[in-house]
Amino acid sequence: MATQPVVVIADPIDANAVALLRGGPCDVVDATAEGALAAHLPNAWALVVRSRTKVTADKIAQAPHLQLIARAGVGVDNVDLPAATARGIRVVNAPTAATASVAELSVGLYVMLARNLYQRISATKGGTWGRSENGTEIGGKTFGFVGYGRIAREIARRLAPFGVTVLAYDPFVPSVSDGTALVPLDELLARSDFVSLHAALTPENHHLINAERIAKMKKGAYLVNAARGALVDEAALVAALDAGHLAGAALDVFEVEPPKESRLLGHPKVLATPHLAASTHEAQLRAGRGVVDEVLRALKGEPLQYLVNPAASGAPR
Repeated sequence: MATQPVVVIADPIDANAVALLRGGPCDVVDATAEGALAAHLPNAWALVVRSRTKVTADKIAQAPHLQLIARAGVGVDNVDLPAATARGIRVVNAPTAATASVAELSVGLYVMLARNLYQRISATKGGTWGRSENGTEIGGKTFGFVGYGRIAREIARRLAPFGVTVLAYDPFVPSVSDGTALVPLDELLARSDFVSLHAALTPENHHLINAERIAKMKKGAYLVNAARGALVDEAALVAALDAGHLAGAALDVFEVEPPKESRLLGHPKVLATPHLAASTHEAQLRAGRGVVDEVLRALKGEPLQYLVNPAASGAPR
């Protein structure tokens, strides 16, 4: 192993954050080129990833010196947490980095759906001057958040001036102080004009929004997913859109990325974006700097701020 701990960067992060890391007590290896990671895992002390690299149990087994996995973003479903924890490998993330970016995109998607803007923009650019169809306002509507963490609360704050009603379902949130009503999932689905997904992807949440739950949604409602694609049964969503039960859907994430379900992508009631909710310059700067700060803390033996798996601290290394 090298004389200093080796920090392997598997996915591109902000250049300023990389420069900061290179000034720390470590050797930094750029393994962002396709196929480059495998050669550097045997010496890696820390591994920095975004969402592209899947840190599987097999990759963890190839890294005998690995002590830290740093995810430059919020979700850590691309990391095998049980395998990491069993090895005593700590996993950190940057949970606040993309809050504003995801909130802004979500509000934009709500407006685009309500006013049918994608279709109208496309038609106008194609030479059709269609002004006969009316959209709807988001003011006065009921928004239901499935998952009510940092991002959903920020969206609710930004929606407040529109005069909306906010419902939330989150079994891990016992109470709130912002006027949002915590309700059971079935009640949220039945009452909401917009159902917005902000839950983590866990085995229990796989296809959380399935045919049965979509059927419980208000007729003419909209579904928005900027969290994780596998929260939604995409075949059931297409069927509900075809049947006219839902008025539309906006999807920034898909179960398979890039998506291969052409009926979903080509559906006239679907707004589709390429997993870009966190893709702003500001969010990427915060994400890169956030995980680099965590790596530097770990290198210096300081307490970590955003440790995802506290049980790893007591596991064998």
